[in-house]
Amino acid sequence: MVTFTKVCIFAMMKTIEHITLPTKEECTGSLKNVIDAMYVLNGKWKLALILCLVQSSKRFNEIQKEITGISPKVLANELKDLELNYLIKRNVHPTTPVSIIYEATEYSRTLKNVLSELGAWGEQHRMKIKEK
Repeated sequence: MVTFTKVCIFAMMKTIEHITLPTKEECTGSLKNVIDAMYVLNGKWKLALILCLVQSSKRFNEIQKEITGISPKVLANELKDLELNYLIKRNVHPTTPVSIIYEATEYSRTLKNVLSELGAWGEQHRMKIKEK
């Protein structure tokens, strides 16, 4: 099934033959959904953090080593945002000292297709830029 978002985006990019285009209201609703998604996933680090934690659960310092260039303050804020949106879980283990492990939730795995498509587009874009 073709979603309204895809049809609206394709309609902007090229003429689509033999497909009934969505109404203005349907496109507006689809745009609102995209805006909501971008609000949750905004910024340069959130998707990288999700990918990092989908691979395996990690401690704060392990995440910071894996994602080079992110400051501790930004990392802490991004982890809090992701936790608030149920994309990661923060597990506190009562050891001495206290051990905190971050892990991806099942809900974050619903982004698998989005991340795959975004990765494919990023590769395609990189190649296009290299051509010029």
